[in-house]
Amino acid sequence: MEWSESEKLILVKREPNGIAYVTINRPKSLNSLTKSMMTDMAQAFKSLDRDGSVRVIILSGSGRAFCSGVDLTSAEDVFKGDVKDLESNPVAQMERARKPIIGAIGGFAVTAGFEIALACDIVVAAKGTKFIDTHARFGIFPSWGLSQKLSRIIGPNKAREVSLTATPLTAEVAERLGFVNYVVEEGELLKKAREIGEGILKNNQDFVLRYKSVINDGLKLDLGHALALEKERAYDYYNGMTKEQFEKMQQFIAGRSSKKPSSKL
Repeated sequence: MEWSESEKLILVKREPNGIAYVTINRPKSLNSLTKSMMTDMAQAFKSLDRDGSVRVIILSGSGRAFCSGVDLTSAEDVFKGDVKDLESNPVAQMERARKPIIGAIGGFAVTAGFEIALACDIVVAAKGTKFIDTHARFGIFPSWGLSQKLSRIIGPNKAREVSLTATPLTAEVAERLGFVNYVVEEGELLKKAREIGEGILKNNQDFVLRYKSVINDGLKLDLGHALALEKERAYDYYNGMTKEQFEKMQQFIAGRSSKKPSSKL
């Protein structure tokens, strides 16, 4: 198959074990995004989410940056487009994805790159990685969620500082604030992301999808309505289980309890 130039800039790889990789591949331009790259990336996530053989998606960037944002040489073409067009919006497709998305973030995640990182379900960052919001510096209005998501994750005061001053948020500080799950050596970045992905693969695939959904959907609600959502989905889930499924659950639990407990804490 012959690849077009835009397709080469977003690489997709599927492994037999159920892990898929999406790589932003424009290292000479620090992985800055053109309009065609955004569309290709959005469609990559949409396709992988529909692929029954894929269970976990790992997102990364090639070279010394994860993503330095939108390519500003084509800013008018990008920003005067329809920001409500979900088909060409990678963040919207990531948010729609049922499969868990692990971000392997190294170097710089700037503005649009920051927003893409925020759309991941789990984030692993290399030491020294910097998340930078330059919307205020360049007069670009956020439309991929940074103005709303960051404050909910790291707190409004810190989010205002990061966004209004364009001050870098380091991976180490982001980990302390609960945005980054792990900070690792640069050479261990994909290894750690894969390790997390393999941990997800060990679990019930259908339930992983359901659990991600109830967590993410609940985050959009106040606590009272989120708890009601959990109860409603639990009710639907158990009512949909067959007698055989309950028996398998009991057999599994019985098998676990019959094993000799480990002496290690």
